[in-house]
Amino acid sequence: MATRAAVAAPHVLRRFFCSNSASSTFPFVPTPPAGAVPTPARPTAEPNTNLFVSGLSKRTTTEKLREEFSKFGEVVYARVVADRVSGYSKGFGFVQYATIEDAAKGIEGMDGKFLDGWVIFAEYARPRPPPAHLNNNSPPFGRQ
Repeated sequence: MATRAAVAAPHVLRRFFCSNSASSTFPFVPTPPAGAVPTPARPTAEPNTNLFVSGLSKRTTTEKLREEFSKFGEVVYARVVADRVSGYSKGFGFVQYATIEDAAKGIEGMDGKFLDGWVIFAEYARPRPPPAHLNNNSPPFGRQ
């Protein structure tokens, strides 16, 4: 059936159906045009003792996160951010180490590793941006 579809398909679509050596590149990965400037990677945060951990399972608990990261240094604080209604993890959390060296070991030891069946990513946490100030000319909420 796939062979019949490959024969009937136009030449452009044949590479989707064929697995021979003539189609050496994967058809879904676009190649950048010649002379294109690559997009810059997301800037990394300054090294600090606070780590941002993403890719957590919905079943990952704060205790499990602390236990796994404490293998690489003294964990001062660990927290899995949870949904208020369901109580399940939102998929990310924070781990704070006592020293920057321990934090670097934690990133090296846990970034790209499995935790509760999911691949997690650990990186230095970025500082929270200051809250946006409301426009002073806008009316306040509620009646006056």
